[in-house]
Amino acid sequence: MASVETLGALERRISMSVPSDDIERQIGERLKKLARNVKMDGFRPGKVPFRLVQAQYGPQVRYEVIGDAVQKAFEQAVRENKLKVVGQPRIEPKDGADAKGFEFNATFEVYPEFKPGDVSNAQIERPQVSVGDTEVDKTIEILRKQRATFHAVERASQSGDRVVVGFEGRIDGEVFQGGQATDYSFVLGEGRMLPEFETAATGLRAGERKTFTLKFPDDYHAKDVAGNTASFELSLTKVEEPRLPPLDEEFARTLGVKDGDVAKMRAEVHANVEREVKKRVTARVKGQALQLLHDATPVELPKTLIAMETQGLAERARAQFESRGMKLEKMPIDPSAFEASAKRRVALGLIIGELARAEGLQPKPEQVRKLIEEQAESYESPAEVVKWFYMQPQRLSEMEGLALEDNVVNWVLSKAKVVDKAIAFDELMERGK
Repeated sequence: MASVETLGALERRISMSVPSDDIERQIGERLKKLARNVKMDGFRPGKVPFRLVQAQYGPQVRYEVIGDAVQKAFEQAVRENKLKVVGQPRIEPKDGADAKGFEFNATFEVYPEFKPGDVSNAQIERPQVSVGDTEVDKTIEILRKQRATFHAVERASQSGDRVVVGFEGRIDGEVFQGGQATDYSFVLGEGRMLPEFETAATGLRAGERKTFTLKFPDDYHAKDVAGNTASFELSLTKVEEPRLPPLDEEFARTLGVKDGDVAKMRAEVHANVEREVKKRVTARVKGQALQLLHDATPVELPKTLIAMETQGLAERARAQFESRGMKLEKMPIDPSAFEASAKRRVALGLIIGELARAEGLQPKPEQVRKLIEEQAESYESPAEVVKWFYMQPQRLSEMEGLALEDNVVNWVLSKAKVVDKAIAFDELMERGK
Protein backbone atom coordinates (compact mmCIF):
# COMPACT_ATOMS: atom_id res chain seq x y z
CA MET A 1 0.00 0.00 0.00
CA ALA A 2 1.35 3.44 -0.93
CA SER A 3 2.04 5.90 1.86
CA VAL A 4 -0.13 8.98 2.24
CA GLU A 5 1.46 12.16 3.60
CA THR A 6 -0.63 15.01 5.03
CA LEU A 7 0.65 18.37 3.79
CA GLY A 8 -2.19 20.58 5.03
CA ALA A 9 -5.80 20.53 6.14
CA LEU A 10 -6.91 19.01 2.82
CA GLU A 11 -3.69 18.59 0.83
CA ARG A 12 -2.22 15.10 0.55
CA ARG A 13 0.78 13.49 -1.17
CA ILE A 14 1.19 9.89 -2.21
CA SER A 15 4.61 8.44 -3.01
CA MET A 16 4.56 5.48 -5.41
CA SER A 17 6.70 3.61 -7.87
CA VAL A 18 6.06 1.59 -11.00
CA PRO A 19 8.59 -1.25 -11.63
CA SER A 20 10.77 -0.53 -14.64
CA ASP A 21 10.39 -4.16 -15.78
CA ASP A 22 6.64 -3.67 -16.13
CA ILE A 23 7.16 -0.42 -18.04
CA GLU A 24 9.60 -1.98 -20.51
CA ARG A 25 7.38 -5.04 -20.99
CA GLN A 26 4.33 -2.92 -21.80
CA ILE A 27 6.33 -0.69 -24.15
CA GLY A 28 7.54 -3.77 -26.02
CA GLU A 29 4.03 -5.22 -26.27
CA ARG A 30 2.57 -1.98 -27.62
CA LEU A 31 5.35 -1.54 -30.18
CA LYS A 32 4.93 -5.13 -31.41
CA LYS A 33 1.19 -4.59 -31.79
CA LEU A 34 1.82 -1.34 -33.58
CA ALA A 35 4.35 -2.96 -35.92
CA ARG A 36 1.67 -5.32 -37.28
CA ASN A 37 -0.19 -2.50 -39.01
CA VAL A 38 2.17 0.47 -39.21
CA LYS A 39 2.78 1.98 -42.66
CA MET A 40 6.13 3.37 -43.74
CA ASP A 41 7.47 4.36 -47.15
CA GLY A 42 9.34 1.52 -48.84
CA PHE A 43 7.73 -1.25 -46.78
CA ARG A 44 4.53 -3.24 -47.00
CA PRO A 45 2.10 -2.87 -44.02
CA GLY A 46 3.28 -5.14 -41.22
CA LYS A 47 6.73 -5.65 -42.74
CA VAL A 48 8.46 -2.56 -41.30
CA PRO A 49 11.60 -3.62 -39.34
CA PHE A 50 10.98 -3.47 -35.60
CA ARG A 51 14.01 -1.24 -34.99
CA LEU A 52 12.52 1.40 -37.33
CA VAL A 53 9.16 1.20 -35.56
CA GLN A 54 10.95 1.50 -32.25
CA ALA A 55 12.99 4.49 -33.41
CA GLN A 56 9.99 6.41 -34.75
CA TYR A 57 7.28 5.53 -32.24
CA GLY A 58 9.23 4.47 -29.15
CA PRO A 59 9.34 7.87 -27.35
CA GLN A 60 5.60 8.46 -27.78
CA VAL A 61 4.72 4.91 -26.70
CA ARG A 62 7.01 5.21 -23.66
CA TYR A 63 5.28 8.46 -22.67
CA GLU A 64 1.84 6.86 -23.00
CA VAL A 65 2.79 3.69 -21.09
CA ILE A 66 4.31 5.63 -18.21
CA GLY A 67 1.27 7.92 -18.10
CA ASP A 68 -1.15 4.99 -18.01
CA ALA A 69 0.91 3.16 -15.39
CA VAL A 70 1.11 6.22 -13.14
CA GLN A 71 -2.64 6.82 -13.44
CA LYS A 72 -3.39 3.17 -12.65
CA ALA A 73 -1.06 3.19 -9.65
CA PHE A 74 -2.60 6.43 -8.38
CA GLU A 75 -6.16 5.13 -8.72
CA GLN A 76 -5.22 1.95 -6.88
CA ALA A 77 -3.60 3.93 -4.05
CA VAL A 78 -6.71 6.13 -3.78
CA ARG A 79 -8.96 3.06 -3.52
CA GLU A 80 -6.74 1.35 -0.95
CA ASN A 81 -6.63 4.46 1.24
CA LYS A 82 -10.32 5.32 0.68
CA LEU A 83 -9.56 8.89 -0.37
CA LYS A 84 -12.08 11.29 -1.91
CA VAL A 85 -9.93 13.22 -4.37
CA VAL A 86 -10.77 16.74 -5.55
CA GLY A 87 -9.84 17.46 -9.16
CA GLN A 88 -6.72 16.11 -10.86
CA PRO A 89 -3.49 15.30 -8.97
CA ARG A 90 -0.20 17.04 -9.70
CA ILE A 91 2.21 14.28 -10.79
CA GLU A 92 5.96 14.87 -10.35
CA PRO A 93 8.95 12.53 -10.67
CA LYS A 94 10.37 11.69 -7.27
CA ASP A 95 13.87 12.89 -6.40
CA GLY A 96 16.43 10.13 -6.08
CA ALA A 97 14.69 7.60 -8.36
CA ASP A 98 16.78 4.51 -9.17
CA ALA A 99 16.87 2.04 -12.05
CA LYS A 100 14.44 -0.35 -10.36
CA GLY A 101 11.38 1.65 -11.18
CA PHE A 102 9.72 4.92 -12.03
CA GLU A 103 9.10 6.74 -8.74
CA PHE A 104 6.77 9.70 -8.43
CA ASN A 105 4.75 11.88 -6.08
CA ALA A 106 1.08 12.67 -6.58
CA THR A 107 -0.08 15.82 -4.77
CA PHE A 108 -3.79 16.56 -4.51
CA GLU A 109 -6.63 17.72 -2.28
CA VAL A 110 -9.36 15.67 -0.63
CA TYR A 111 -12.93 16.58 0.21
CA PRO A 112 -13.38 17.83 3.79
CA GLU A 113 -15.15 15.80 6.45
CA PHE A 114 -17.72 17.77 8.44
CA LYS A 115 -21.23 17.70 9.87
CA PRO A 116 -23.93 20.23 8.92
CA GLY A 117 -24.50 22.79 11.68
CA ASP A 118 -27.49 23.04 14.03
CA VAL A 119 -30.17 25.48 12.80
CA SER A 120 -32.88 24.59 15.31
CA ASN A 121 -32.55 27.90 17.20
CA ALA A 122 -32.47 30.09 14.08
CA GLN A 123 -35.42 32.07 12.74
CA ILE A 124 -36.59 32.51 9.16
CA GLU A 125 -39.04 35.23 8.08
CA ARG A 126 -41.51 34.18 5.40
CA PRO A 127 -42.93 37.22 3.52
CA GLN A 128 -46.70 37.51 3.19
CA VAL A 129 -47.97 39.60 0.26
CA SER A 130 -51.49 39.94 -1.13
CA VAL A 131 -52.18 40.56 -4.82
CA GLY A 132 -55.18 42.76 -5.64
CA ASP A 133 -56.24 45.40 -8.16
CA THR A 134 -53.65 47.89 -6.96
CA GLU A 135 -50.81 45.45 -7.55
CA VAL A 136 -52.19 44.55 -10.98
CA ASP A 137 -52.44 48.25 -11.89
CA LYS A 138 -48.81 48.83 -10.86
CA THR A 139 -47.66 45.89 -12.95
CA ILE A 140 -49.62 47.00 -16.02
CA GLU A 141 -48.08 50.47 -15.70
CA ILE A 142 -44.61 48.91 -15.74
CA LEU A 143 -45.56 46.89 -18.82
CA ARG A 144 -46.69 50.10 -20.53
CA LYS A 145 -43.37 51.78 -19.69
CA GLN A 146 -41.49 48.81 -21.13
CA ARG A 147 -43.37 49.34 -24.41
CA ALA A 148 -42.92 53.10 -24.49
CA THR A 149 -41.84 54.81 -27.69
CA PHE A 150 -39.35 57.69 -27.57
CA HIS A 151 -39.81 61.00 -29.40
CA ALA A 152 -37.32 63.87 -29.72
CA VAL A 153 -38.05 67.03 -27.66
CA GLU A 154 -36.43 70.47 -27.42
CA ARG A 155 -36.51 70.80 -23.62
CA ALA A 156 -33.83 69.92 -21.08
CA SER A 157 -33.42 66.24 -20.19
CA GLN A 158 -35.12 64.77 -17.12
CA SER A 159 -35.54 61.39 -15.44
CA GLY A 160 -37.21 58.88 -17.77
CA ASP A 161 -35.88 60.50 -20.94
CA ARG A 162 -33.61 58.67 -23.34
CA VAL A 163 -30.52 60.71 -24.15
CA VAL A 164 -27.87 60.31 -26.83
CA VAL A 165 -24.42 61.48 -25.74
CA GLY A 166 -20.76 61.49 -26.63
CA PHE A 167 -18.10 61.54 -23.94
CA GLU A 168 -14.39 61.36 -23.25
CA GLY A 169 -12.95 60.47 -19.86
CA ARG A 170 -9.39 61.01 -18.63
CA ILE A 171 -7.48 59.81 -15.58
CA ASP A 172 -4.31 61.79 -14.80
CA GLY A 173 -4.72 63.49 -18.16
CA GLU A 174 -4.79 60.25 -20.16
CA VAL A 175 -7.83 58.78 -21.92
CA PHE A 176 -8.49 55.35 -20.39
CA GLN A 177 -9.81 52.18 -22.02
CA GLY A 178 -13.61 52.28 -22.27
CA GLY A 179 -13.67 56.00 -21.48
CA GLN A 180 -14.73 57.18 -24.93
CA ALA A 181 -17.97 56.90 -26.90
CA THR A 182 -20.04 58.66 -29.55
CA ASP A 183 -23.81 58.36 -30.12
CA TYR A 184 -24.20 56.42 -26.89
CA SER A 185 -27.81 56.18 -25.66
CA PHE A 186 -29.30 55.36 -22.26
CA VAL A 187 -32.41 56.16 -20.23
CA LEU A 188 -31.99 58.55 -17.31
CA GLY A 189 -33.06 56.99 -14.03
CA GLU A 190 -32.60 53.35 -15.01
CA GLY A 191 -29.28 53.11 -13.17
CA ARG A 192 -27.39 51.84 -16.20
CA MET A 193 -24.74 54.53 -15.74
CA LEU A 194 -22.98 55.61 -12.54
CA PRO A 195 -25.00 58.18 -10.52
CA GLU A 196 -22.55 61.05 -11.16
CA PHE A 197 -22.74 60.41 -14.90
CA GLU A 198 -26.56 60.44 -14.89
CA THR A 199 -26.59 63.63 -12.81
CA ALA A 200 -24.29 65.35 -15.31
CA ALA A 201 -26.52 64.32 -18.24
CA THR A 202 -29.70 65.55 -16.52
CA GLY A 203 -30.86 69.11 -17.25
CA LEU A 204 -28.99 69.47 -20.54
CA ARG A 205 -30.53 70.36 -23.88
CA ALA A 206 -29.49 68.93 -27.25
CA GLY A 207 -26.23 70.59 -28.32
CA GLU A 208 -25.09 71.47 -24.78
CA ARG A 209 -21.85 70.27 -23.18
CA LYS A 210 -20.67 69.71 -19.63
CA THR A 211 -17.42 68.91 -17.82
CA PHE A 212 -17.51 66.96 -14.57
CA THR A 213 -15.50 64.59 -12.38
CA LEU A 214 -16.45 61.08 -11.37
CA LYS A 215 -14.93 58.69 -8.85
CA PHE A 216 -15.20 55.04 -9.86
CA PRO A 217 -16.26 52.70 -7.02
CA ASP A 218 -13.49 50.65 -5.44
CA ASP A 219 -15.29 47.46 -6.51
CA TYR A 220 -15.89 48.61 -10.11
CA HIS A 221 -15.69 45.69 -12.56
CA ALA A 222 -12.90 47.32 -14.61
CA LYS A 223 -9.95 47.04 -12.20
CA ASP A 224 -7.80 49.48 -14.20
CA VAL A 225 -10.08 52.38 -13.25
CA ALA A 226 -11.60 51.15 -9.96
CA GLY A 227 -11.11 53.66 -7.16
CA ASN A 228 -9.76 56.34 -9.52
CA THR A 229 -11.21 59.79 -10.20
CA ALA A 230 -11.77 60.69 -13.86
CA SER A 231 -12.60 63.99 -15.54
CA PHE A 232 -15.24 63.77 -18.27
CA GLU A 233 -16.27 65.96 -21.17
CA LEU A 234 -19.89 65.23 -22.06
CA SER A 235 -21.83 66.42 -25.11
CA LEU A 236 -25.56 65.75 -25.39
CA THR A 237 -26.90 65.41 -28.94
CA LYS A 238 -30.51 64.31 -28.46
CA VAL A 239 -33.26 64.24 -25.80
CA GLU A 240 -36.21 61.89 -26.28
CA GLU A 241 -39.23 61.63 -24.00
CA PRO A 242 -41.19 58.39 -23.49
CA ARG A 243 -44.80 58.05 -24.61
CA LEU A 244 -46.81 55.20 -23.10
CA PRO A 245 -49.20 53.13 -25.22
CA PRO A 246 -52.90 53.52 -24.36
CA LEU A 247 -54.52 50.79 -22.27
CA ASP A 248 -56.66 49.38 -25.06
CA GLU A 249 -57.26 46.28 -27.18
CA GLU A 250 -54.03 46.74 -29.13
CA PHE A 251 -52.04 46.88 -25.91
CA ALA A 252 -53.76 43.71 -24.68
CA ARG A 253 -52.75 41.97 -27.91
CA THR A 254 -49.09 42.89 -27.32
CA LEU A 255 -49.35 40.94 -24.06
CA GLY A 256 -50.57 37.83 -25.86
CA VAL A 257 -54.34 38.27 -25.53
CA LYS A 258 -55.32 37.50 -29.13
CA ASP A 259 -58.87 38.91 -28.98
CA GLY A 260 -57.73 42.12 -27.27
CA ASP A 261 -60.07 41.63 -24.27
CA VAL A 262 -58.72 44.05 -21.63
CA ALA A 263 -60.52 42.24 -18.79
CA LYS A 264 -58.93 38.97 -19.87
CA MET A 265 -55.58 40.73 -20.02
CA ARG A 266 -55.99 41.93 -16.42
CA ALA A 267 -56.86 38.39 -15.32
CA GLU A 268 -53.72 37.02 -16.98
CA VAL A 269 -51.57 39.77 -15.46
CA HIS A 270 -53.09 38.94 -12.05
CA ALA A 271 -52.18 35.25 -12.47
CA ASN A 272 -48.66 36.13 -13.61
CA VAL A 273 -48.15 38.50 -10.67
CA GLU A 274 -49.29 35.83 -8.23
CA ARG A 275 -46.81 33.41 -9.80
CA GLU A 276 -44.04 35.98 -9.52
CA VAL A 277 -44.94 36.74 -5.89
CA LYS A 278 -44.80 33.04 -5.05
CA LYS A 279 -41.47 32.74 -6.84
CA ARG A 280 -39.97 35.70 -4.96
CA VAL A 281 -41.27 34.56 -1.58
CA THR A 282 -39.75 31.14 -2.23
CA ALA A 283 -36.46 32.74 -3.27
CA ARG A 284 -36.30 34.88 -0.11
CA VAL A 285 -37.02 31.94 2.14
CA LYS A 286 -34.51 29.82 0.25
CA GLY A 287 -31.86 32.53 0.55
CA GLN A 288 -32.34 32.73 4.31
CA ALA A 289 -32.29 28.94 4.74
CA LEU A 290 -29.09 28.50 2.75
CA GLN A 291 -27.44 31.40 4.57
CA LEU A 292 -28.33 29.78 7.90
CA LEU A 293 -26.70 26.55 6.79
CA HIS A 294 -23.64 28.41 5.54
CA ASP A 295 -23.21 30.38 8.77
CA ALA A 296 -23.83 27.35 11.01
CA THR A 297 -21.43 25.02 9.20
CA PRO A 298 -17.72 25.90 9.23
CA VAL A 299 -16.05 23.84 6.52
CA GLU A 300 -12.54 23.77 5.07
CA LEU A 301 -12.73 24.56 1.36
CA PRO A 302 -10.56 22.84 -1.27
CA LYS A 303 -8.51 25.43 -3.15
CA THR A 304 -9.05 23.45 -6.34
CA LEU A 305 -12.84 23.87 -6.16
CA ILE A 306 -12.53 27.58 -5.33
CA ALA A 307 -10.28 28.15 -8.34
CA MET A 308 -12.64 26.26 -10.66
CA GLU A 309 -15.73 28.13 -9.40
CA THR A 310 -13.96 31.51 -9.55
CA GLN A 311 -12.98 30.92 -13.16
CA GLY A 312 -16.49 29.75 -14.01
CA LEU A 313 -18.08 32.88 -12.53
CA ALA A 314 -15.63 35.11 -14.39
CA GLU A 315 -16.39 33.36 -17.69
CA ARG A 316 -20.15 33.73 -17.16
CA ALA A 317 -19.72 37.43 -16.38
CA ARG A 318 -17.60 37.86 -19.50
CA ALA A 319 -20.27 36.17 -21.61
CA GLN A 320 -22.97 38.44 -20.17
CA PHE A 321 -20.97 41.60 -20.90
CA GLU A 322 -20.20 40.44 -24.42
CA SER A 323 -23.87 39.64 -25.04
CA ARG A 324 -24.53 43.33 -24.35
CA GLY A 325 -22.01 44.37 -26.99
CA MET A 326 -19.12 45.23 -24.65
CA LYS A 327 -15.60 44.51 -25.90
CA LEU A 328 -13.71 43.06 -22.97
CA GLU A 329 -10.32 42.65 -24.60
CA LYS A 330 -9.79 46.31 -23.72
CA MET A 331 -11.35 45.94 -20.28
CA PRO A 332 -10.39 42.48 -18.91
CA ILE A 333 -12.30 40.89 -16.05
CA ASP A 334 -10.23 39.99 -12.99
CA PRO A 335 -11.30 36.52 -11.74
CA SER A 336 -10.24 37.43 -8.18
CA ALA A 337 -13.25 39.77 -8.02
CA PHE A 338 -15.45 36.66 -7.90
CA GLU A 339 -13.49 34.77 -5.24
CA ALA A 340 -15.81 35.64 -2.32
CA SER A 341 -18.87 34.48 -4.26
CA ALA A 342 -17.01 31.37 -5.36
CA LYS A 343 -16.14 30.45 -1.77
CA ARG A 344 -19.76 30.76 -0.70
CA ARG A 345 -21.00 28.68 -3.63
CA VAL A 346 -18.40 25.97 -2.99
CA ALA A 347 -19.25 25.86 0.72
CA LEU A 348 -22.98 25.57 0.05
CA GLY A 349 -22.36 22.91 -2.58
CA LEU A 350 -20.42 20.80 -0.09
CA ILE A 351 -23.00 21.35 2.67
CA ILE A 352 -25.95 20.50 0.40
CA GLY A 353 -24.17 17.39 -0.82
CA GLU A 354 -23.45 16.20 2.71
CA LEU A 355 -27.03 16.86 3.84
CA ALA A 356 -28.37 14.98 0.84
CA ARG A 357 -26.21 11.99 1.76
CA ALA A 358 -26.81 12.09 5.51
CA GLU A 359 -30.55 12.82 5.42
CA GLY A 360 -31.53 11.06 2.19
CA LEU A 361 -32.65 14.25 0.45
CA GLN A 362 -31.95 13.28 -3.16
CA PRO A 363 -34.93 14.36 -5.31
CA LYS A 364 -37.26 11.78 -6.84
CA PRO A 365 -38.03 11.85 -10.61
CA GLU A 366 -41.61 12.96 -10.02
CA GLN A 367 -40.38 15.93 -7.97
CA VAL A 368 -38.05 17.02 -10.78
CA ARG A 369 -40.92 16.63 -13.26
CA LYS A 370 -43.21 18.83 -11.17
CA LEU A 371 -40.53 21.52 -10.92
CA ILE A 372 -40.02 21.47 -14.70
CA GLU A 373 -43.76 21.75 -15.31
CA GLU A 374 -43.94 24.75 -12.99
CA GLN A 375 -41.10 26.39 -14.91
CA ALA A 376 -42.94 25.72 -18.19
CA GLU A 377 -46.25 27.26 -17.06
CA SER A 378 -45.31 30.79 -18.13
CA TYR A 379 -44.55 29.75 -21.74
CA GLU A 380 -47.01 29.61 -24.61
CA SER A 381 -46.43 25.87 -25.20
CA PRO A 382 -45.66 24.30 -21.79
CA ALA A 383 -45.58 20.75 -23.17
CA GLU A 384 -42.88 21.67 -25.67
CA VAL A 385 -40.82 23.33 -22.95
CA VAL A 386 -41.07 20.21 -20.76
CA LYS A 387 -39.96 18.09 -23.71
CA TRP A 388 -37.02 20.44 -24.30
CA PHE A 389 -35.81 20.01 -20.70
CA TYR A 390 -35.76 16.24 -21.03
CA MET A 391 -33.91 16.43 -24.35
CA GLN A 392 -31.10 18.49 -22.79
CA PRO A 393 -29.13 16.42 -20.21
CA GLN A 394 -27.32 19.48 -18.87
CA ARG A 395 -30.57 21.41 -18.41
CA LEU A 396 -32.20 18.40 -16.74
CA SER A 397 -29.20 18.12 -14.41
CA GLU A 398 -29.65 21.78 -13.44
CA MET A 399 -33.30 21.12 -12.56
CA GLU A 400 -32.27 18.10 -10.48
CA GLY A 401 -29.89 20.39 -8.62
CA LEU A 402 -32.69 22.90 -7.98
CA ALA A 403 -34.94 20.10 -6.72
CA LEU A 404 -32.19 19.00 -4.34
CA GLU A 405 -31.86 22.56 -3.06
CA ASP A 406 -35.62 22.63 -2.47
CA ASN A 407 -35.35 19.46 -0.38
CA VAL A 408 -32.51 20.94 1.64
CA VAL A 409 -34.47 24.16 2.20
CA ASN A 410 -37.52 22.18 3.35
CA TRP A 411 -35.27 20.26 5.74
CA VAL A 412 -34.01 23.55 7.20
CA LEU A 413 -37.58 24.86 7.51
CA SER A 414 -38.52 21.73 9.43
CA LYS A 415 -35.75 22.45 11.95
CA ALA A 416 -35.71 26.27 12.21
CA LYS A 417 -38.40 28.64 13.51
CA VAL A 418 -40.46 30.07 10.63
CA VAL A 419 -42.30 33.37 11.23
CA ASP A 420 -44.74 34.85 8.70
CA LYS A 421 -44.21 38.58 8.12
CA ALA A 422 -46.43 40.90 6.05
CA ILE A 423 -44.43 43.15 3.70
CA ALA A 424 -45.32 45.66 0.98
CA PHE A 425 -45.74 44.47 -2.58
CA ASP A 426 -43.16 46.96 -3.87
CA GLU A 427 -40.64 45.80 -1.29
CA LEU A 428 -40.99 42.20 -2.40
CA MET A 429 -40.74 43.16 -6.07
CA GLU A 430 -37.76 45.43 -5.22
CA ARG A 431 -39.30 48.37 -7.01
CA GLY A 432 -38.05 51.87 -6.53
CA LYS A 433 -34.47 50.67 -6.09
